[in-house]
Amino acid sequence: MYVIMAYDVGVERVAKALKVGRRYLTWVQNSLFEGELTRAQLEHLKADLKKVIDEEKDGVVFYILRRVQYMDREVLGQVEGPERLL
Repeated sequence: MYVIMAYDVGVERVAKALKVGRRYLTWVQNSLFEGELTRAQLEHLKADLKKVIDEEKDGVVFYILRRVQYMDREVLGQVEGPERLL
């Protein structure tokens, strides 16, 4: 499955959340990641993030696409992370 992850976490937890995200997905911009994951990898990602974030203050959103061919991707301006072709 293709996963897009975005997070909004406290400044003191940003570096840790970034490190976890990079272990599983491709970093696109400051708090945005994307990539192919298995269901097991997604569950491991969520478990690792739960160890880092404060669920009372922080938020993480996952967009899960079953088939990437139904997705269009457009970029305006600069892309922070490595450019990825679908």
